[in-house]
Amino acid sequence: MFFLPAHGCYDCRIVLTDPSGVFTSPCFPSDYPNSQACKWIIRAPHGFIIQLTFIDFDIEEAPGCIYDSLTLDNGESPMNLCGITAKGLSYNSTGNEMIVSFKSDFSIQKKGFNASYVRIAVSLRNQKVTIPQVPDVDAVSVAETVSVPELSQFTLCFEATKGSNDDNDDWKVFSYTDALSKEFFSFGKTTKGHFLSISGTQCVLENALPRNAEFFTGTFQQLCVIGDSFSGSIGVYAKSTYHIVYCPGVFGKVIPGNGRLVLGSNSNEVSSLNGDIYNFRLWNFTMNAQTLANLSCDVKGNIVDWENEFWSIPTSALKAENNLSCGEYASPNLFCLFSPHTCALCWTYCIPQQSVLLTSHYSSDQCIPVFQLNRTFQNWNYTVYVVNISFGVLALLVYNATNNINLEEEDIRQKLISNNGTMEGGYKIHTVDVDPVEKCLAEENPPNYFWPDTRPTTDIHYFLFLLHFTRTLTENAADIANQLLNLTGEGQQLTSDKVNDVVQKLKKIVNNEEIDESLGSTVVTIFSNILTSSDSVLAASSSEALKTIDALALKIQFTGPSMSISTRNLALGVSSINSTSFRGGSFSVSPQNNASDFQIDFDKDQTNAIASVVLPPSLLKNLSQDEFEVISRAQFTFFNKNGLFQDAESPADLTSYVVACSIGNITIQDLQDYVKVTIKHTKIQEDPKPTCVFWDMSKNGGSGGWNPEGCQVDTESNENETVCLCNHLTHFGVLMDLQRTVTQIDPQNTKVLTFITYIGCGISAVFSAATLLTYIAFEKLRRDYPSKILMNLSTALLFLNLIFLLDGWIASFDIDGLCIAVAALLHFFLLATFTWMGLEAVHMYIALVKVFNTYIRRYILKFCIIGWGLPALVIAIVFASANTNASHVYGKQLYGKDANGQGGDDFCWIKNEVVFYVTCAGYFGIMFLMNFAMFIVVMVQICGRNGKRTNRSLKEEILRNLRSVVSLTFLLGMTWGFAFFAWGPLTLPFLYLFSIFNSLQGLFIFVFHCAMKENVQKQWRRHLCCGRFRLADNSDWSKTATNIIKKSSDNLGKSLSSSSIGSNSTYLTSKSKSTTNTYCKRNSHTGDSLSYEGTLLSAVFHGQHL
Repeated sequence: MFFLPAHGCYDCRIVLTDPSGVFTSPCFPSDYPNSQACKWIIRAPHGFIIQLTFIDFDIEEAPGCIYDSLTLDNGESPMNLCGITAKGLSYNSTGNEMIVSFKSDFSIQKKGFNASYVRIAVSLRNQKVTIPQVPDVDAVSVAETVSVPELSQFTLCFEATKGSNDDNDDWKVFSYTDALSKEFFSFGKTTKGHFLSISGTQCVLENALPRNAEFFTGTFQQLCVIGDSFSGSIGVYAKSTYHIVYCPGVFGKVIPGNGRLVLGSNSNEVSSLNGDIYNFRLWNFTMNAQTLANLSCDVKGNIVDWENEFWSIPTSALKAENNLSCGEYASPNLFCLFSPHTCALCWTYCIPQQSVLLTSHYSSDQCIPVFQLNRTFQNWNYTVYVVNISFGVLALLVYNATNNINLEEEDIRQKLISNNGTMEGGYKIHTVDVDPVEKCLAEENPPNYFWPDTRPTTDIHYFLFLLHFTRTLTENAADIANQLLNLTGEGQQLTSDKVNDVVQKLKKIVNNEEIDESLGSTVVTIFSNILTSSDSVLAASSSEALKTIDALALKIQFTGPSMSISTRNLALGVSSINSTSFRGGSFSVSPQNNASDFQIDFDKDQTNAIASVVLPPSLLKNLSQDEFEVISRAQFTFFNKNGLFQDAESPADLTSYVVACSIGNITIQDLQDYVKVTIKHTKIQEDPKPTCVFWDMSKNGGSGGWNPEGCQVDTESNENETVCLCNHLTHFGVLMDLQRTVTQIDPQNTKVLTFITYIGCGISAVFSAATLLTYIAFEKLRRDYPSKILMNLSTALLFLNLIFLLDGWIASFDIDGLCIAVAALLHFFLLATFTWMGLEAVHMYIALVKVFNTYIRRYILKFCIIGWGLPALVIAIVFASANTNASHVYGKQLYGKDANGQGGDDFCWIKNEVVFYVTCAGYFGIMFLMNFAMFIVVMVQICGRNGKRTNRSLKEEILRNLRSVVSLTFLLGMTWGFAFFAWGPLTLPFLYLFSIFNSLQGLFIFVFHCAMKENVQKQWRRHLCCGRFRLADNSDWSKTATNIIKKSSDNLGKSLSSSSIGSNSTYLTSKSKSTTNTYCKRNSHTGDSLSYEGTLLSAVFHGQHL
């Protein structure tokens, strides 16, 4: 028994592609006919599943449904249904297709079934989101599993619509807040215009998005905003135009990590955009105009992407649509009726364009090729126009050869062509081929001839559109790769756009196909052809090409212990490894004799190798158990051409081949034993100064760049090759400063400077402690303000030097938290030292310029609040801006490496350049300018007063002034200014001056502002000396200074300059005697008065002889 297609009611062999619909058994709700064979194929685009619901169901019931039955194939396992049990039930497909088959036998008919179907989107690409209008009610937010890092650069793209009847000009599209709901990042519009808010700074984008024009309308509009804290600019890409808006307020500002990103507004103060949003993507690097112009749906956001796993979206906010820009849909919604007898062979031709989709409706006999055409081009970026549809019909003409009549072939051809005008549906016969078959024996009752019950086969020809390339390809990945091989072969002129298109297609092949050795060899050869192009042609696609090559090495399938593919410009080797018995390994590349390709060897020593990698036995030692179990291969890649490795920021040239090594898909770093990489030079120099580097994909906004971290040059290197020792695996190369553009300090000078610094800091710490102990031990010395300021400065210097001396030792423990704490303390005491030097200048200004009628309550307390509080505030702000990622600001770094990348010491210090230049260089710059100005004012005062004196010779005046200059220079930190002059040819001399004078600052302050003060000497001799050096309490030598100080102290309290230090001149004594009595009579209760002019300049300078 066999089944025929349904007849009498309608054809029931149908392909259903509408988003939803209803279908029934033949003649429903009447009984279905006998001997039916029906088949419904329900298809949806990728990203959807089918949900089938039986509204009504009544089929003859029998055990095992052996008579009448409905077979449901959901893509996993078919099931047979009969009876009435399926009524009201729903079934889901596992994929994007469901097949429903129905058969009936020769007897007993029932009502049948009535079924509805709907496709359900499972991919966010096929859905838009309606922005919630009430905060925290059905909020749409980034999933909690997605961690947003700290952003100093970003690119954000999304599409949005706005209700046509919405006149509100105050709204937000999204908002990013921290745990305390403080907003750090948002985009929206106010009455001032569209804005982008970054860390409290609102940048109005009037130049890019006019205030009076509505950018978002009823149809989706794409908008990209680009932020860069290093340049203080905002980029806006809208309607294929790139604008730059300068916003100085965002300079140096970063968006903190680990916040919450929601679509719409996060508060009731500002409403959300009344519309829909789609394809929201975020990257942590900037994109230029060309990259944004070529941005496709396949480019995923590396921070946030428009995929389900990135978002937490309530079902009520989701809405599937068929016209979304990155959706995955079948081209037209065709309702095709066909049977296997329609035609035996069909084909069609099409031309890719860029306009509307194929939307014409076709009759049932056209549906097969149209459906096949649309399925073939599904998810393709090009649109299809149907030029014509041709059908090849096979017919068997049978006649009885009687009466000696011979039917000629030409007669049959002419008969068919003459009926062209009478054919229905606008069809015409194009060609007729009549082929005679062998003569058949006459049969009185010939049976019917049936062709096999199969779907028509289809031959499809389409064009690969690579800008100016036009080549036909088939659907097979190997054929596509072979065509790309021809398109990139010798003699082909490749442009940047063509190379980018080829790389994108190779990326899809590698990511989507099974890669065997044959296909892998073709792909490697294509990349080798691409590498012959110039650097400018390869620049735009270099990053994607490297990632694709890495993915190819990871995915390629092979048999045996290893496999290798060698081409003219690229060689690839993969070796299987056993993680439990790994004892190290090696990989080498050597030139083949009389061949342009290379020879790849595993675990063999090659004397003529141009590149080799030796893996230590401890390579897998620090891996986790999960990583250890999944390791099965080691990948090696060799690049004969370096066009994919272009780093505009590197001042040196790449002078070697590039070799890469990786273990599975595991990150290998911080190795106990070094990986040994030996690479021949492509440029030979007699006195090479190579630097071992690796290709860091995270540099330059994700495009990559050379990084020397973790690599050093081995002593085995020579002028022909460089031996690198690295503690990680990646792409390795050798850089050389061929033009000698980078100033290098030779190892000998480096050692001398290091020695001077550590010895000087040790001496400075000892004498800073001596100064501090002297003033603490002798109460009479610390009664005046200058002495107290000096004590605070000495304290800051003492701890600065001590922490500096201990820093390298603490860094050797390799404890991140301890290193961060030490770096922060060093930073704090450095800023405290700068601040107290600045307060010395402020004190001098108040004492010398604001002499009359100046009264400041709690003078020293206020100075202490500023001197210690301001540095603490700066450090607190740094930690707050770093949020929980303090390791991004402070941590261990290697300093003092030589030109070969060798040597150096671990040191805990500031890692972030912005923090260093703002809080150290900028902070000191302000203090230095203030102190320098005060230095000039004080020296003018000194010279002016000394010039009026006639009781000293010119030589004495010069010596006194010189001593004042020197003492003020160290007290106010003028020597730190040597750092501003360490440039170009003066670098080395000023580095020596900087190291000597600044490391010994504590010593110089002790000498000029402690040891040379008369009252300090008096206290030392009175309390610390014995014998003839001891000074008696009633000594005439001490009476003069004692009387002066006592009178001043008794009457003035804590005057700014009540302690005349080290000046025993006649002028000082006479001046004091002539002014003290008068002053005391008028100011007997001054307290902290600062108005005594007769206190003299010498007291301010802590004992300089004026």
